[in-house]
Amino acid sequence: MGKEGNPGDGVLELFLSIGLDERTAKNTIANNKVTSNLTAVIREADVLDGCDRTVGNLLYSVSTKFPANALVYRPVLLKYIISSKIKTPAQLDAAFAFFSKIGPDDFKLDEFEEACGVGIEVSPEEIDQVVSAVFSEKTSIIVEQRYQTNVGELLGHVRKKLPWADAKIVKQIVDAKLYELLGERTAADDEKPSKKKEKPTKVEEKKATVDVSPQPSEEDLNPFVIFPQPKENFKVHTEIFFSDGDILRCCNTKEMLDKHLKVTGGNVFTRFPPEPNGYLHIGHAKAMFVSFGLAKERGGCCYLRYDDTNPEAEKKEYIDHIKEIVDWMGWKPFKITYASDYFQDLYELAVELIRRGRAYVDHQTPDEIKEYREKKMDSPWRDRPIAESFKLFEDMRNGLIEEGKATLRMKQDMKSDNGNMYDLIAYRIKFTPHPHAGDKWCIYPSYDYAHCIVDSLENITHSLCTLEFETRRASYYWLLHVLDLYEPYVWEYSRLNVTNTVMSKRKLNRLVTEKYVDGWDDPRLMTLAGLKRRGVTSTSINTFVRGIGITRSDSSTIRLDRLEYHIREELNKTASRAMVVLNPIKVEIVNLAPDIVMDLDAKKWPDAPNDDTSSFYKVPFSRIVYIEQSDFRMKDSKDYYGLAPGKSVLLRYAFPIKCTDVVLAEDGETVVVVRVEYDPLKKTKPKGVLHWVAEPSAGVEPLQVEVRLFDKLFLSENPADLDNWLADLNPQSKFVIPGAYAVPSLRDAEDGERFQFERLGYFVVDKDSTKEKLVVNRTVTLRDSYVWLGTCLIGERASME
Repeated sequence: MGKEGNPGDGVLELFLSIGLDERTAKNTIANNKVTSNLTAVIREADVLDGCDRTVGNLLYSVSTKFPANALVYRPVLLKYIISSKIKTPAQLDAAFAFFSKIGPDDFKLDEFEEACGVGIEVSPEEIDQVVSAVFSEKTSIIVEQRYQTNVGELLGHVRKKLPWADAKIVKQIVDAKLYELLGERTAADDEKPSKKKEKPTKVEEKKATVDVSPQPSEEDLNPFVIFPQPKENFKVHTEIFFSDGDILRCCNTKEMLDKHLKVTGGNVFTRFPPEPNGYLHIGHAKAMFVSFGLAKERGGCCYLRYDDTNPEAEKKEYIDHIKEIVDWMGWKPFKITYASDYFQDLYELAVELIRRGRAYVDHQTPDEIKEYREKKMDSPWRDRPIAESFKLFEDMRNGLIEEGKATLRMKQDMKSDNGNMYDLIAYRIKFTPHPHAGDKWCIYPSYDYAHCIVDSLENITHSLCTLEFETRRASYYWLLHVLDLYEPYVWEYSRLNVTNTVMSKRKLNRLVTEKYVDGWDDPRLMTLAGLKRRGVTSTSINTFVRGIGITRSDSSTIRLDRLEYHIREELNKTASRAMVVLNPIKVEIVNLAPDIVMDLDAKKWPDAPNDDTSSFYKVPFSRIVYIEQSDFRMKDSKDYYGLAPGKSVLLRYAFPIKCTDVVLAEDGETVVVVRVEYDPLKKTKPKGVLHWVAEPSAGVEPLQVEVRLFDKLFLSENPADLDNWLADLNPQSKFVIPGAYAVPSLRDAEDGERFQFERLGYFVVDKDSTKEKLVVNRTVTLRDSYVWLGTCLIGERASME
């Protein structure tokens, strides 16, 4: 055991003395964990009187990045930093990488020094020589791209050849070489490169482009590469600092790990542990990807475990929904379990916890517990005799104590800087039947007590959760340590936050119960049931999540556009095409006889070969057709590709038409009928191409469908940050068109079937559809911009070409 660095009044001065700027020092003090780590590092390095800024920055990196599994070697690294044998960030990163891969008995000094470049001095002349070689190899690209050349890529090439070179000198020489080769910057050098990609004219040019593209990193190709193997779970990876100066260094003994590996066969075991108190949202999609994905990638197993420790909030509806969604997302659980399956084990371990003097029965009210925690004061019952707590806990189990009159609390550390060590509640009394366990129990374990123990009992190798649980890591390992149980490897990753929505179950529940939305599967919600009903595929969600990666950066919110991009990419390949007119205007083809109906071929897939009959569907073409109101104007303009008096357009899959007359209503403005002539020989070659729907026979109205258009549910990107978040609801997030016209082939479309309605977007058949009425939801527009057509929001008007 060692002593904890306890931040006090002089911490700011201490941090400033090692060269941190005031802003960084103050931000560090705001984080108790980093403050404690940095203070400990300064003491270990014996620089309490200060040091130069270069050394101080390296010490700061040690406090935030040093591998937790190798804390025993931290003093060794600090000696090398203080003696300037390790003096650059590159050397320090190499040291971190070296220590992360070795066990407690594997350290060899010569290998360490070689890995970190100790004693290697790189002269400016050597740097100049390597930079010249890189420029010689890349001259043509640099001359072509001039000052828009990716300098970071050039520096990377130099770094590969001279990993221990001074980065500042390398940058100075690279800048000098650029100036020598290119001369002064021009105005053109400062222009932003065009986003429009020119189509390559030769195969060779395309190959050249591929050759210079940066290769994806190993982590990009396999995001699970960051996780250790189960056999490595003997390394110290977490330190818990106690207020009395003790430090708990968390790891498994060799005997404990060997016993675990014998049960698991050395395979990865993970778990996806949702609480069945609501519907899963897109954040859970990331959690599934991380836990199920790691197990799948390593050939291991993942439990679907219901965290059902609170019977008052849980319903069978939620349990069934979770199983259905996990299956829809494409994940196959190794086994489905419940925390309640282990209630007897958890009870027996609670008794053992009392026996070891690590838990006590408490009678404080919730308000008193809160007050005492804020003041870091012990409960009056904290030191009651063990036998007394035994008897009272048995009375709690037998229903002899009223609800709210007693709890079992863990005896942790009331003076800790971590509030999750303030004697957390392990058991509380609830006279409520359990959805899975029935009425056998009237005491129920808390999440903080049950979660880690069940992880251990199920031999979980990697306990993966989001960053808000990081401060609970201390309690997690403390409990397993005092009960002498196997300790899984805990790792936290950033939550998935998406713009223009809320993700908290409390807020989602309020939206549903107070009827702001139409249930948990409302297509405007980011619940997985809502996304499914909106027509989003599980494949596109998983691709979106994989693209984000498994990071620990907790400050970013992903734009909704990014998810929509992956949805479009998927549906563009899988959704067959059809034509629907949302806001129809009547067009009469005056040179086509009323009794003539032509059956034309329309493509389901744009790239389908013409000889593949299965890739086509029939559309009737008759004297009366309908186009979008927005595709007709009384006054033409150069940038308008729609229909106007005297102008021609092409009806997709059909013929060119030319407007010859317009019939107006009595108000002299409202268009009643647009009269046109069609070109049966297709000699006319207009630029504009319109989608359309025709009467299937003379006087018969086209198929009517109800179309539901959805937009962002909230106006602000981060509505959860607003005090009155409900006031930010978008009043135009849902728009219903009850009488759109569709081609006849959609008549037999089934629930869940997806289409691209040409020029409008991607749509899915809704579960509200009946034999009498087809209802479709818009999944996403064709592009990520919108236009208003009258009172109706539809996708960006199409490319007419």
